Amino acid sequence: MGMRILITGSGGREHALAWKLSQSSRVERVYAAPGNAGTALIGENVPISPEDAAGLLAFAREHRIDLTVVGPDDALAAGVVDVFEDAGLRIFGPRAAAARLESSKAFAKDFMQRHGIPTAAYREFTDSAEARDYCRAANYPLVVKADGLALGKGVIIAADAEQADAAIRTCMEDKVFGAAGMKVVVEEFLVGVECSIHALVDGSGYLLFPDCRDHKKALDGDLGLNTGGMGTICPSGTVDEEMTARIRAEILDRFMAGIRADGLSFRGMLFPGLMLTAEGPKVLEFNCRWGDPETQVLVRRLNSDMVPLLEATIDGTLTDQFPVWDDAAAVCVILASGGYPGAYEKGKAIHGLSKAAFIEGVEVFHAGTKASDGQVLTSGGRVLGVTGKALGLEAARALAYLGADEISFDGMQRRNDIGAPRRMP
Repeated sequence: MGMRILITGSGGREHALAWKLSQSSRVERVYAAPGNAGTALIGENVPISPEDAAGLLAFAREHRIDLTVVGPDDALAAGVVDVFEDAGLRIFGPRAAAARLESSKAFAKDFMQRHGIPTAAYREFTDSAEARDYCRAANYPLVVKADGLALGKGVIIAADAEQADAAIRTCMEDKVFGAAGMKVVVEEFLVGVECSIHALVDGSGYLLFPDCRDHKKALDGDLGLNTGGMGTICPSGTVDEEMTARIRAEILDRFMAGIRADGLSFRGMLFPGLMLTAEGPKVLEFNCRWGDPETQVLVRRLNSDMVPLLEATIDGTLTDQFPVWDDAAAVCVILASGGYPGAYEKGKAIHGLSKAAFIEGVEVFHAGTKASDGQVLTSGGRVLGVTGKALGLEAARALAYLGADEISFDGMQRRNDIGAPRRMP
């Protein structure tokens, strides 16, 4: 009898994981909680919130789930992994104590400073008046971050004191991000090229994945508001062997030494967002789960079975794993609802999905979608991730946009420069 796998979450990351895991000869059934219209085509969606630890545990017991994979950061922070592990069930992801490296930016910055991991200079504040006083005397631009989880939107770049004041008001007084903004971290602005790194961590060692680059801003030319990510490329094109060696030595090796020194048990995916500066790589933030939309390009390039990688991470045996990666490049273009990352409407009919999926080399991963009366409708800010894979970045990019051109829905927005050539700052 094959494995039964439960994936928690409803985004493009979860569809991509379901897509990849369902290809394993060892997997019999995939469930997604709550899933989307894409995961429903692969397995079975179940109406349970990713943060409902008790509900997920009851489902996993009743349906004899062999492995649960946690998708969203909120679920990790809520301690879903703790509940499953304490009940003796196998689950992929770090416990809540280790997931604080993502759920609290102040906690992560303190960790980095303590263990010599390069990052931007910073101060943290729980009093808005003190934060304003600091910003009035600061050099600009600077970055104001909500301490907690804010769906990738709690990072505000301030060009002057007036914008910093507005960012502090947004976070601490208007409470746009809820409890996540009660504390803010104010950082120096780093100049360089962003890069996403993924590494499986089994508590004693790590397995580095290919590098990616996310495009965080909503508009072409890296303009507009920060989003959860408008597209990704893999490889990033900016990480050579020398830079990889520095990332290992200065970030990942020091991270491992740090969790050992602090007694943190970390088993899962570590996803640091980096800025490649003139001084070398610096950590913008730690994430403790698969990236979104980075996962969409990573799974396209992973030729070998993913199941053994997840099991080895849980069991502490990553040294025995040798994943096979495709030489091809992958590009993901996000199709978003009009107005995202601000207010947007839902329930728009999506057209052209079958035409895009028919293109060889293209996979369409669903994010904010739902099926209703035979139609696929929008139900979130980031709706779809159209992912092309081909030899060479330009060919992969052309495929992704070829697929994206086939799809339409009312108010659809996208960036048209994902993976376009760019100059180093």
